[in-house]
Amino acid sequence: MEERIREIKARIEEELGKANTSRELFELKAKYVLGKAGIIPGLMKELGKAAKEDRPKLGQIINTLKEWAIEYFARKEKEIGEIEKKIRYKKETVDITMPSKKRERGSLHPVTLVKAELAEVFAGMGFKILETREIEDDFHNFTALNTPLEHPARDKQDTFYINDDFMLRTHTSPGQIHSLTTIEPPFKVLIPGRVYRSDDDATHSPMFHQMEGLVIDKDITMCDLQGMLDEVVKKMFSKEAKTRFRPSFFPFTEPSVEVDVSCFECGGKGCRLCKGTGWIEILGGGIVNRRVLENCKVDPDKYTGFAFGLGLDRIAMLKYGVNNIKVFYENDLRALRQFR
Repeated sequence: MEERIREIKARIEEELGKANTSRELFELKAKYVLGKAGIIPGLMKELGKAAKEDRPKLGQIINTLKEWAIEYFARKEKEIGEIEKKIRYKKETVDITMPSKKRERGSLHPVTLVKAELAEVFAGMGFKILETREIEDDFHNFTALNTPLEHPARDKQDTFYINDDFMLRTHTSPGQIHSLTTIEPPFKVLIPGRVYRSDDDATHSPMFHQMEGLVIDKDITMCDLQGMLDEVVKKMFSKEAKTRFRPSFFPFTEPSVEVDVSCFECGGKGCRLCKGTGWIEILGGGIVNRRVLENCKVDPDKYTGFAFGLGLDRIAMLKYGVNNIKVFYENDLRALRQFR
């Protein structure tokens, strides 16, 4: 047995001396040390053939061999690991002073482009850009905006509630309340941002983008709203673009209107884009409801104002001819590269 052990030690030293990779090392370790099939564990099975009085001594010798082998393999593993690490680092080294073979240019997202373009237009009219929070309480998202308790927008099937009092904002209109309660009139604010509704199809997404506008001053009328929007659509779509108002209803404006822009594709003659009508709906707005001003402790007999809200995603879809809102959120580089 002692002679066999000396032979095994010599073979381990010889074969490990030739091993150059972690894989070769593992195969040798499995051959000599690991599991019941290993040569050294196999020696323990042969103890039964030895004389009873010799077994303790032989068992001790085999255990000493096993401990020596494990330590020897560990030293070799560390040695080979260091060598392989240096080889890997050398292969992965990048010369940062070398010019790249291909320089990819990025691009702004189409919704970002539309947001920036609109912000520039409104900033030229004296609007201040304001960012507000995306998690709102009931007062700012519904109550202060004159939204009754039975209004369908409050239903859990339409709104992402966090608890009974807080939700992901369903529109950027809470920005009106933040502005009215923190800024002294007169003022003009533009509030862009993400909003959330439980809705999902080709033209709707659970998360989308809106832009809210609010003007508070003395003697504001619907003529001010239409005059401003006429100028906006001319700069966004075409110099010939016009707007028209259609009566509508929103809890926070009275009177309220839906705003259409003359089709910039056909010039109002009627086409597939405008569904033959010559007009495309782009936003909603109106004169700020007296109750909203009262809820924010602004004197409605002294100040009036108009508010409007538009969907940035919808404007981007119209402007760039996108027929499915999901194109904006699928991160498909083929689509996004078109906006360089």
